[in-house]
This record gives sequence, structure tokens and C-alpha cells, in this order.
Amino acid sequence: MGEDVPAVEFTRADRTRHREKVRRNLDVFARMLREAHFDTDDPFTGMEVELNLIDAAGDPALRNAQALAAIADAAFQTELGQFNIEINVPPARLREGGLTTFEEGLRRSLNNAEERSSAIGAHLVMIGILPTLAEGHLRPDSISANPRYRLLSEQILNARGEDIAISIRGPEYLRTTAESILPEAACTSAQLHVQTSPDAFAAYWNASQAIAGAQVAVSANSPYLLGRELWRETRIPLFEQATDTRSEELKAQGVRPRVWFGERWITSVFDLFEENVRYFPALLPIVHDEDPMAVLDAGGIPSLSELRLHNGTIYRWNRPIYAVTAGVPHLRVENRLLAAGPTVVDIMANAAFYFGLVRRIAEEDRPLWSQLSFRAAEENFHTAARDGIDAQLYWPGVGQVPATELVLRRLLPLAHEGLRSWGVEASVCDRLLGIIEGRCLTGMTGSTWFTGRMHQRAQMDRYDALRATLLEYCEAMHTNRPVHTWVP
Repeated sequence: MGEDVPAVEFTRADRTRHREKVRRNLDVFARMLREAHFDTDDPFTGMEVELNLIDAAGDPALRNAQALAAIADAAFQTELGQFNIEINVPPARLREGGLTTFEEGLRRSLNNAEERSSAIGAHLVMIGILPTLAEGHLRPDSISANPRYRLLSEQILNARGEDIAISIRGPEYLRTTAESILPEAACTSAQLHVQTSPDAFAAYWNASQAIAGAQVAVSANSPYLLGRELWRETRIPLFEQATDTRSEELKAQGVRPRVWFGERWITSVFDLFEENVRYFPALLPIVHDEDPMAVLDAGGIPSLSELRLHNGTIYRWNRPIYAVTAGVPHLRVENRLLAAGPTVVDIMANAAFYFGLVRRIAEEDRPLWSQLSFRAAEENFHTAARDGIDAQLYWPGVGQVPATELVLRRLLPLAHEGLRSWGVEASVCDRLLGIIEGRCLTGMTGSTWFTGRMHQRAQMDRYDALRATLLEYCEAMHTNRPVHTWVP
């Protein structure tokens, strides 16, 4: 969820000062882009995975503070809901065996965390939405203790002026309201980071947007919410609605949502930060003492704290990141649209597909986005979220095509080429991308497996069936066998 903030109340004067400061940050950022103060020589990739906590029966365990104390590993942090935690995986270079390093480190950390947290009755599960969540788990008293989360919830509800409405129609229909942003906590993802130079950033972001639909189609893993079967990747519409600061009237006026696919291809990373400042009022107008221009004039690297915090409250599915590490600034694309799970090896297959494909497409001589409208890319994204691996996607040169055919015939070969450009060993490429191929050939993702098992339990009470299926899912998750090989 981002950096910690104190529990405070904001005045009108705070908001005025913050607006002035964030615009000053933006001016400094523009100057830094011109003067090339960025780490670009040997880019890293990174990963974060959000996790759910359940008890022995498969119900949510609202015990993240106790679980984190038992795990006692700084890589694990709180998340919005008391039934969530997150692990930040150390960054790595793909040419130095990064995918294998990620996989081995993640498995080791999760196994150790599960052993420790299970001792206090909280088991870890990787799934896009915890299917056994009920309305009672999404009350304000389920928010984690970190003041940032309550403050953010208050600011979003104050900006909206009314309770949050959730309305999603799939095979079944869900309509409910919430008096906090807790429904956002139901969304757990595996987030991928790719570092890039300022000159190449636009190409990597545009490429990430263009392939978003294909990514979601082959990785969907959140078909149930509050007891109802909805979209194959229900996280997408849920997250879009759970943090929406707009009333119905503002939506009708065309005000942009804070969870945003975007509206155009970009030519610079500056485009995204400038849009964030121009379109979105601050939710957390905290002002720091740093004078960024003075720091830059003195030869230092400004933190741009206000700009970074503001950026962290605008939830683009591919988000630009400015950060400073060891006194050197860098830029990253944060790919935020993948569900967590089902297994570590499935997450690594999703990562290999993204890292390979985004590099290959970003470096094409003729940009893909010169042939694909932005609206078509956005439609692909939401179609894939609704239909999962059964989606029909549009692609230049082939028109409307099944997602499986597009991935098998067009995108997997490009992903192989991209991974080779990163310096990934052929055996690692073949193993991980072979999992994506297996899903396409079998039609099996986390969502299709889960809904298939639920349909077999159609005569059971719905929540009893969800608990039984989730426990079966967890058992298969611990084998680390890719989901397309699970017994349907």
C-alpha cells in the first residue's frame, strides 16, 4: 500500500500548501529527466506478492499483526485488511538468474512464514480474492492497525461523500455497499517491477498496457466474491469500484477514476506524473520540509516525497514509480494487474511471460501501439477480466481471436525472444513459459479450476462448498505443481 503516514487531520491550508509543493516536485522531476540523473546501466526487476490469511476451516483469519510477529521477517508487511500480509521479494537481474532467484527465495520465505504463522492459527494462501470472505469481514473494524489505512479510507469516503457501492454482474450478480475501503483488501495481487531508463520508459509502459488483456486472460484467479460467482478476474472491477472517490454525478461528468487504465499512449514518463497532478486532488496532503530544487541545485537527489505519495494514491494498473536507492534515482513500471497464486511456480510463469513479452514489444522497430488503439487495449483488458482464458481479444493483423490462440501463436514466441534478450537461460524460459502454454492447451487457470470444483459441489451450502474447495486449493498450492496439472 506504500509508505507509512501519521494519523492526522487535514485543513484547507494543508491542501493548498500540498498543491504548491507537489507542483514544485513536478518541475524538479522534469528537470531531472532532462539532466539524466538516473540509474539505467544494468536494470533490475522486482516482485511483491500479497497474501491472505485463513484459519483451519478455511475462513478468513483477522490476525495479521500476530502473524507478522510470529513470522518475524522484515520482508513481510501489513496490508489493508487484517486478513492480509505482503512479501517484498529482493530485486534481481534477470541475466544473473533472477527468475530462479525469485522462485527459490519466494518458496523458501513462504514455507518458513507458513510454518511460523500456522502456529498461531493463521495459514497463508495465494489467491486473487479470498472466496470465503463474507460481508462481516469487510467492516471498518477489520482494517489493519497502521494509521495510513484508516486515514486513506476516511479520505476516500470523504471525497466520495457517500458509501462505496459495489455492483458486479457475471454468471451471478452482486450488489452491496461498504462504509470503508475494506473491499479493496479482498484484492490480492502479484506485482511485477521492471526498471527502465527515462528514454525507454514510455515504450515499456505502452507495451505493458498493450499486453494487459493477454496477461489477465491466462492468469485469472479470482472468480468468487462474497459467495457469488462473478468475473474470472473479479479483482479488476472490485478494485476499480472499491477506491472510487466519484459520486454518480461526477462519473456522469467524465471525472477520471483513481483506479485507472489510462486514456492514451504516452511519449514520456512525465506524462503520467503530470496527469496525476492535473487530474487528481490529493488524498493525503502531507508536506515535508525538503526543498527539492535546493537539493538538486546542491548536487543532491531529492526524494520528491509529495509527488511519490500522491502517485501512490492513484492506482493505475501499470503505475510509474520514481524511487531513490543508495542515493541514485531510478524509474520502474509497476505491473499491478495479476492475481496472486495459485502456486509460486505459476507466479513465476506469469512473471516470465510479462518480462519477456514486455521487452520484446517495447523494443520493436514499429511500435505495437501505432497499430492498436488505446481503446482496444482497454477493451481487451476488461474482456479478459470478465471471461478469463475463454476471452476473445483483438490484435493487430489478426483481428478478434481467442486469447489462447493469440498467446500460443503470437505472444509466447515473442516472450521467448524477450527473455533471451534479458539473458535468461533457455531451460528456464522453456520451463516457465511452458506453463503458460499448458494453461492455453488445457484451458485451465486458477479461476477455471476453482469454478469447476465449485460446480461439482453445487448441491452443498454455498459457503461450505467454498471452504471445502479453498482447502483443496491450499493443499494443491503447497505441492507447487502448476495449476493446469491439477485434477479438475
